[in-house]
Amino acid sequence: MKQTELTSQHAIARGITSKWPRSPGVGFLLFSGVLALCFLSSLRELLRFSLNSDLYSYIPLIPFVSAYLIWLKKEKLRGLLDRSPRSTLLALTTGAGVLIAYWIMVSQGWQVNRNDKLTLMTSAFLSFLLGGGFLFLGAGVLREIAFPAGMLFFMVPLPTLVIAWITTFLQHASAEAGYAMLSLVSEPILRRGLVFQLSGITLAVAAECSGIHSSIVLLITSLLAGYLFLRTPWKRAVLTFAVVPLAILRNGFRIFTIAMLCVHVDPKMIDSPIHHSGGPIFFVLSLVPFLALVFVLRRSERPKNHPAPVIADLPGKKGP
Repeated sequence: MKQTELTSQHAIARGITSKWPRSPGVGFLLFSGVLALCFLSSLRELLRFSLNSDLYSYIPLIPFVSAYLIWLKKEKLRGLLDRSPRSTLLALTTGAGVLIAYWIMVSQGWQVNRNDKLTLMTSAFLSFLLGGGFLFLGAGVLREIAFPAGMLFFMVPLPTLVIAWITTFLQHASAEAGYAMLSLVSEPILRRGLVFQLSGITLAVAAECSGIHSSIVLLITSLLAGYLFLRTPWKRAVLTFAVVPLAILRNGFRIFTIAMLCVHVDPKMIDSPIHHSGGPIFFVLSLVPFLALVFVLRRSERPKNHPAPVIADLPGKKGP
């Protein structure tokens, strides 16, 4: 009788223990749902804004990418569940600080454009979401999913000043690269800053030639490729920083191609689809050296553990 009772109690305790790890996850999901309802207006506006933007069309995909990367680690997370009050307080305070800063700016009559408003509201939302993660899941889980969680911050639109700085940098760097390529093939050219005077046509490297959208997408791709295919931190860094020269060379090659077509084929090529809609083509071309770099870096890595060779004893042979 006692043995039956002990067995029954053990089964109940085991059932409770097996169900316990699910509770923090359910709590986090409920917290996330309530938080999404509180920020529903801003999240809807972010979705509409990104779908109608040439720069931020990648934003709707980010949550799905992050969720998939977290799902890949689901088996490792069960034993890491905990609570981290200090980290929770820091994240929630950061989110509240961003909201307070926005309300102060609005109350003082500052003109906050739609882009910067969404920058602040999305940053606050993700800070509160991070706080919920620390509260219900703990620092151990967040440390394990640091990369997927960090990817969510690509949902935040870049501040207007940052966009302007990156655009200007890429615009001038791309002009330098295009000019170098044209000079390399001895194409007659007179340059005045961003204006190229060629035979029969004058080209100006506009802000739209900066390729900022393709550069951000290439940056996201490099981070994902490094996370999934590389182990060594410095090799991941090399792959990430390679995005800058690749973006400049891609834009320079695009300027070079359009210039050569206008000079040697038809000046009307400046209004052709390869100029106005050729961005994806040149982005795919930039993936060729990028994938080659991924291949080289991945191949240069060796397995962490080299298993000792297994030596089988031959029949009828004794050891020394």
